[in-house]
Amino acid sequence: MGALMRSYGRAWMSQLHGRMLLLSVIPFGLAVVLWAGLLYVGLQPLIDYLQALFVQYDGFSYSSNLLTALGLGMLKTVVVPMIAMLLLLPLMILTALVFIGVAAMPAIVRHVGQRRYGQLEHKHGGSLAGSALTALVGMAVFIGLWLLTLPLYAFPPLALVVQAVLWGWLTCRVMVYDALADHASAEERAEVLRRHRWPLLAIGVLSGLAGALPGMLWLGGTALSVVLFPFLAAASIWLYVVIFIFTGLWFAHYCLEALDRLRAAPPMRDISDINAAAN
Repeated sequence: MGALMRSYGRAWMSQLHGRMLLLSVIPFGLAVVLWAGLLYVGLQPLIDYLQALFVQYDGFSYSSNLLTALGLGMLKTVVVPMIAMLLLLPLMILTALVFIGVAAMPAIVRHVGQRRYGQLEHKHGGSLAGSALTALVGMAVFIGLWLLTLPLYAFPPLALVVQAVLWGWLTCRVMVYDALADHASAEERAEVLRRHRWPLLAIGVLSGLAGALPGMLWLGGTALSVVLFPFLAAASIWLYVVIFIFTGLWFAHYCLEALDRLRAAPPMRDISDINAAAN
C-alpha cells in the first residue's frame, strides 16, 4: 500500500510539471483533428444506418417499452443518437491510447526514469512492435466486452463499475508493458507483474473510474448531449488524454520503483539448488 500511495503522489507531482502539461497538447490535437474529420464524414451515415436497423427490426418498440419500464421514457426520442455516441466511445479511447503510446508514453517513462531512476540499467526487454501488439490485442478484447456491456448503461452505477474494471484490465495490460519496455528485460517485466499484479490492477481500476467519467458525462444530459455532441466529443478526448497521461505516470513510478527493488533484492535460489546444498 505504501508503494501504491507513494507512486500516486509522485504521479500527481509529475503531472503538474510543465513538460507533462505540454505533453497532452500533441495527442489531443491529433485526436481532435482525426475525429473532426471522421464525425463530419461518418456521423450522419452511422445514425441513418442505426435508424434503418431500428425500423427494420422494430427496435423502437422494444426500446420504448424498456425505457418506459425503467422510468426513462424521455430518452425514447434520442435513443438512436445515444447508441451511436456510445458506439463511438471505445473508438475514441482507442485513438487516445494509440496517440498517448506513440507521442507521450516514451517521454513519460524517460521523464520519470531520468528524474528518479537514473541508476537503472536499460535492458530493452520491450519494443515498439510489442507495445503495438499488446495495445491492439487489448483494445480488441476491450471493444468486444464494451459492446456486450452497452445495455448496462440503462443502470449507470452498474455501468460505471463494469467500465472501471474493463479500463483497469486494459490500462494494466498496456501501461505495464510500456512503463518497463526500456528498463526491464522480458523476464523482469513478467516477474514485476507476477509480484505486483493486484496493486497494478488497482491502479488500473482507480484510473478506470476516472476513464468512465466521459461516458457518464454524456449520459448525464442525454438530450443536450445529442445537440452538443461535437463539443462533448472534444471534451471527452481531452479527458481521455489527461487521464492516460496521469495513468502512465502512475504506472511508470510504480513499475520503475518495483523494478529497482527487484534488482536490489538478493536473487532467489532455485529449490533444487537449496536441496543440493542441504545434502
